[in-house]
Amino acid sequence: MDGVLIIDKPAGMTSHDVVARVRRIIDQRRIGHTGTLDPFATGVLVLLVGRATRIAQFLSGAEKEYEGIIRLGYATDTGDITGNRLNSLATETQSHRDFEKEEIESAMSSLRGEIEQIPPMYSAKKIAGRKLYEHARRGEEVARQPVGVTIHEFASLAPDEGFLVNDDGSLDIRVRVVCSAGTYIRTLAEDLGRKLGMGAHLIELRRTRAGRFGINAALTLGRLAEACERNSISDALISPHQALSDLPVIELGEDELRRTLHGLDLAMDETDQQLDEGAPIRLSKRGELIAIGKFDRERRVVHPAVVVGHS
Repeated sequence: MDGVLIIDKPAGMTSHDVVARVRRIIDQRRIGHTGTLDPFATGVLVLLVGRATRIAQFLSGAEKEYEGIIRLGYATDTGDITGNRLNSLATETQSHRDFEKEEIESAMSSLRGEIEQIPPMYSAKKIAGRKLYEHARRGEEVARQPVGVTIHEFASLAPDEGFLVNDDGSLDIRVRVVCSAGTYIRTLAEDLGRKLGMGAHLIELRRTRAGRFGINAALTLGRLAEACERNSISDALISPHQALSDLPVIELGEDELRRTLHGLDLAMDETDQQLDEGAPIRLSKRGELIAIGKFDRERRVVHPAVVVGHS
């Protein structure tokens, strides 16, 4: 059982919890994922099963898309709804005043493009061998270096309908974000609040796309269990070859297949000069992914960097 599963992660489970549940459902031990979601978040979680775990590096850096709700008015110690409320960064008058739509749009616009984020203390990022949230739970603040990310889109989902004002005066904005891998949406919410002069945090988050895998292709854990009971789990698996269909492909002959399985370089002809140095290439045999090769421009060869198939 080798392939990619797209799971619609429910709220309240860690990504590791989902992997453990799927292992039990499909009775497979070798399962990994291409990027975590916070426990309170839902949506697309890309799981790799069997030999497909070897292609993780070619999927984990994919662009992500989210829908969420940002609450303006006060911050929390985690940057999301699961944390403890902190004092507002603004005065009482400021935190309860009405915002003009243009003012919020201007603040959002300033956070688009290439920006830097400081990873939140309540995150799984490791520093000195320990995850940041482990330091946070011990009451420790750790120095963190800014990380460059790209925000392709950051906008209100319903700007013409206005924003929801809560009884306590806080303001909820439903947003859509398209961003590079490694972006913290919680940090983006907090940064929006700072631009507007007040605290802010994320109260809802749903990943609607990871790379080419959208929410419409995702299975709930319940539907996955039903598919397994019907012995139709193979219908839910996306083959490694299909999962990387955006990469160029070379169809292997018998001699090239043997060389690839032994990790030996393949000579390239002059028709492939458009390939960039180090470009990943699918090495395929009759629609089955055998390996991912890396192009060596100087030597005019493709080296099988990751062998997935077997003889």
